[in-house]
Amino acid sequence: MSERSQEQTGRTAAHDSAFMRACRREPVPHTPVWFMRQAGRSLPEYRKVREGIPMLDSCMRPDLVTEITLQPVRRHGVDAAIFFSDIVVPLKAIGIDLDIKPGVGPVVADPIRTRADLARLRDLEPGDVSYVTEAVGMLTAELGTTPLIGFAGAPFTLASYLIEGGPSRTYERTKAMIYGDPQLWADLVDRLAAITSAFLRVQIEAGVSAVQLFDSWAGALAPADYRRYVMPASARVFDAVADYGVPRIHFGVGTGELLGLMGEAGADVVGVDWRVPLDEAVRRVGPGKALQGNLDPAILFAPRDAVEAKTDEVLAAARGLEGHVFNLGHGVMPTTDPDALTRLVAYVHEQTAR
Repeated sequence: MSERSQEQTGRTAAHDSAFMRACRREPVPHTPVWFMRQAGRSLPEYRKVREGIPMLDSCMRPDLVTEITLQPVRRHGVDAAIFFSDIVVPLKAIGIDLDIKPGVGPVVADPIRTRADLARLRDLEPGDVSYVTEAVGMLTAELGTTPLIGFAGAPFTLASYLIEGGPSRTYERTKAMIYGDPQLWADLVDRLAAITSAFLRVQIEAGVSAVQLFDSWAGALAPADYRRYVMPASARVFDAVADYGVPRIHFGVGTGELLGLMGEAGADVVGVDWRVPLDEAVRRVGPGKALQGNLDPAILFAPRDAVEAKTDEVLAAARGLEGHVFNLGHGVMPTTDPDALTRLVAYVHEQTAR
């Protein structure tokens, strides 16, 4: 079977899944569930296979990527898998000197802060991430009718890591560039939009059924600044993959004031964190979009009846939505009890069965 045939077969198998139908705002047999960071440190089997292997190395081994991506599908019975990787993988692939330090996050050895630094951001070629293509092929063969979600970091969030040199609470250097040298900023996010688009195209052409663009830190901006300085680059990414016809999800943290703009950027599904109820989120986003979310991940540390009560609130707020994918309002916390996630999937399925 050719690579193109494998890609089409994988997509066809997942086409009528509950997750894909919800993304397309079609009737579903039950509300589909998946969790951001579902493949990760909350699972003992994940910690076992990752033992002694640095994060970025694990993202470049197709056998390991496949195993880690499948773990939560096997354990929790979620309605979609998300490709195990990291948003800085494409930056590493084009030669940026960075590492993911445990307990810290991505750290860039030589931050990008001048026009001369832009030369280090070359185009991403499919051969730079051949391990991604291989892993997606392995996964779609294993997953069958379960969709595989690909993902990438949005230009603003990638730029913030590159400029700050690592995680930041205040984004002072990033904002200094945005407001102090808007042309340099525009050129930087343009290059990152091209790199991100190429990374998503590789995943889609390899066979993923949907993609999610993480603009994790966009909530640090006011709506007017988001519209002017961030939204055009994100829109270019969504436009670059529009012709593939796969659902496009957009998510950020603390983005309640930006939900309408994030949908306007080109998403088919807008991810909502736990701060805005879904019935209010749909008002902000407007018609023609599905929503994803939005249980507070900290709720999973409460007793089972409390988790179910808060889940009921989310499901009640989602009634009447054109399409709803149940998720947490951010990623699974590392110390979450995996059994709580398994119970949550079953509970949502039971409560929403048509």
